[in-house]
Amino acid sequence: MPSVIIRGVEQGTEEWLALRLGIPTASCMDKIVTTRGEPSKQAEKYMYQLAAERITGRPTTTYKSWQMQEGNEREAESRLYYEMATGHAVEQVTFVYGDESKQWGCSPDGLIDETGGYETKNPEAHTHCERLLKCADKVPTDYVVQVQSSLLFTGRQWWQFMSYYPGLRSIIVTVEPDYKLHRAMSQLLADFCGQLDEVTKRIAG
Repeated sequence: MPSVIIRGVEQGTEEWLALRLGIPTASCMDKIVTTRGEPSKQAEKYMYQLAAERITGRPTTTYKSWQMQEGNEREAESRLYYEMATGHAVEQVTFVYGDESKQWGCSPDGLIDETGGYETKNPEAHTHCERLLKCADKVPTDYVVQVQSSLLFTGRQWWQFMSYYPGLRSIIVTVEPDYKLHRAMSQLLADFCGQLDEVTKRIAG
């Protein structure tokens, strides 16, 4: 089934939080599946978190550290840099559901044309320097599952990951779908969502 793209609502707002309330998202998929396609040890705790969101109608995680806030404030700058460096025009969207069931989805930093996507990270200077030395030609391990989940949920053919810090060389990596990992994701995600439905019913009484 094709993905469902939601537009017209700014990410980070209450309306955006409502769209993703109580469902697995790409940014947290590493709590369900590891980079090796195996079940994550964090799955049970994440399930309870989402069950609580469904029952209360409130998001359970809204805290932002000053580092996260600073990174968010650099998003427009990094997006402009990316567009100039690659020639790609980034379309900002609100949320993308994996299909019409709306059981899971992602909030991409941008979509590109009809086939691509874009994810940027704006870390602290020391983190970006470490990436330049250790993973300048690949996606950092912490974000592999997020990027692959975004590819899976959107059905896009490629994704570009960028790590950016002003004044330092940026990292831009093109990623294609890892279909072996996608098969594992799809199965574990289906199992997780089925269990989540059952757990929510039991807790709600």
